[in-house]
Amino acid sequence: MNNSKDFRMASLHDKILIVGAGCFGISTAYHLKKRGFTDITVIDRSETLPAKDGSSNDFNRVVRSSYQDKFYANLAKQAIEIWKDRTIWEDDSYHESGILILSSGPPGSYVDESYTNDKNQGSRVIELMDNQAIKKRFSPEVPVSSFQNQRGYFNYDGGWADAGKAVVYLTSKVISMGVKVIGGKTVRRLIRKENVTDRVVATGSWTPSAFPDIGIKEKCLATGQIVAMIQLTAEEAEKYRQVPVFLSFATGFLLFPGFTHTVNQVSTPRTTITHPENGLSIPKKSVEILREHLRMVYPELANKPFKSTRLCWYNDSPDGDWIVGPHPEDPALILATAGSGHAFKFLPVIGCLVADAVQGTLDTVLAKKFALDRPASFAARTDGVRAEQEIEELEIDQLCGPEDLLLF
Repeated sequence: MNNSKDFRMASLHDKILIVGAGCFGISTAYHLKKRGFTDITVIDRSETLPAKDGSSNDFNRVVRSSYQDKFYANLAKQAIEIWKDRTIWEDDSYHESGILILSSGPPGSYVDESYTNDKNQGSRVIELMDNQAIKKRFSPEVPVSSFQNQRGYFNYDGGWADAGKAVVYLTSKVISMGVKVIGGKTVRRLIRKENVTDRVVATGSWTPSAFPDIGIKEKCLATGQIVAMIQLTAEEAEKYRQVPVFLSFATGFLLFPGFTHTVNQVSTPRTTITHPENGLSIPKKSVEILREHLRMVYPELANKPFKSTRLCWYNDSPDGDWIVGPHPEDPALILATAGSGHAFKFLPVIGCLVADAVQGTLDTVLAKKFALDRPASFAARTDGVRAEQEIEELEIDQLCGPEDLLLF
């Protein structure tokens, strides 16, 4: 990490400007305010918060501690404890359905190391060594696939969060604490005058294109995860409401329980694109892939029509680690981005890391791990959900919307 520029530790009375009102930005505002900072402003390009096309605004996000990396596993467990504590997190956006984590890989794989980490840190886990053990994690009323040649584990201490609802809650919380949150503001340029303002850039997948002059474009890539929703009947919703989150590390496929609003969600591995302008369309070839993955879990739902589709946009670093810390050439510019598709579950705690960076107290090991100028490669990704997935370039002329799904 380049420390050639003098770092000026922010004082509690310094002006703090946070650009981006998503997971990183709002959590940062919360933790800075808790530490006594008196002048914090959060701005966002969207009039309505959270932004409709932002990755922090969705029906659900997986909340799991299943990481091969012990740092993420431990931090996720801390976050889950807060998600569950209504005296701290005064909102019901978190749902502890449990998580079924599967793999077809050899012993010693990402799933095995994740299981060991979860077990060692006290999570309530059950190892599942064959398909019969896997099938027992579902109610007898739910028809499931055979799960041949798969194994994994079940973690009771996990589930999913209503992402949009959670961000709305925390945004209301920081406003009540005295933070100024302003929507409809487009940032054209970052300017600092005589160190009077510390700026935190937390702009998600738009960061490389919105701020081309800060040297982040070569360090990040906007990727879209394909998401589809199916309409359940009231009877189906009742049947599937209590199933766990399904997560396959072999395929990158995620499947959420049926909700009270009778819509179910499925998602496949990510596809890359350089600019997220077509966020509500998905590639045509992904339609059958979605159905095939769904058939491999819940066969009776595989032929139901899709209610809606979208690409959920993430800002990926090459190795899957976040970018958190001062810019090497401008210490008053703090970067908080590159969530890499696995940051949202940390909403209650991730801002603590950014607050440490603002105050110059971020652990030196973490400062190197999250530095913008660290050596990193897409061949060494740390998040197992996509570690085995091939990155593909998105062909714009092959996108389809909900109306095209009737053709398949």
